[in-house]
Amino acid sequence: MEDSDSLIAFYEQAYTTGGVDASRYAGWRSLSALAKADHVIGLCHGARLEPQSTLDVGCGDGALLEELHERGFGGRLAGMEISQAAIRIAAARPSIDSVGSFDGRVLPLADGSYELGILSHVLEHAPEPVELLREVARVCRAVVIEVPLEANWSARRPSKRVHAEEIGHLQRLDRAGARELVARAGLRAAGEISDPLGLEVQRYFADTPAQRARASAKWALRAAVHRVSPRLARRLFTVHYACLCLPPGA
Repeated sequence: MEDSDSLIAFYEQAYTTGGVDASRYAGWRSLSALAKADHVIGLCHGARLEPQSTLDVGCGDGALLEELHERGFGGRLAGMEISQAAIRIAAARPSIDSVGSFDGRVLPLADGSYELGILSHVLEHAPEPVELLREVARVCRAVVIEVPLEANWSARRPSKRVHAEEIGHLQRLDRAGARELVARAGLRAAGEISDPLGLEVQRYFADTPAQRARASAKWALRAAVHRVSPRLARRLFTVHYACLCLPPGA
């Protein structure tokens, strides 16, 4: 996926898969939106930001915007997407004011149109992540990004790399790499959160008692390591990293 056309085709297929898998992955996205919303709200509250308009770029099926609405956060909620299939799903949610289409590079919106922009698990899929972040910062006065930090020992395994490629990950970041993207986009990091996957997320695809037990043990070990040493955790396994990005001097 080296260009916008192939990226659009990839996600169009991802959101048009029917049957049981579609329902299950929709549940996964809704579950994942809980922690994503925690991160967005936590970072904004830490900076005393109470946005009255929010744009989720790469909003997918709108699960994160729906969760923000449920919590009464973000004011006027809107999304932008490259997949028409995802746009149809997100636009059907009454909680979202508008959902628009873009080409993965340029947002058809005026400068400063929104108070808060969100790029949640988007930059790792972008062929040119710095340019995309810079474009979102043009349209939004503050931006929250979230990415998986996959430059670690566990994610180096061949099976993990194959899986990352299958789900469209083009960038393999660590904390320093994520912060470098922010700086290269002309922004500064005003707050950050790192978070291992929660128990329910770890267990979501576990179908048998043995699988659930292994997932629970995996969660307990990773949560303990992250609690004691977030830096060591980032070196050993994938954690999610969220950062509030502001213009210099803001």
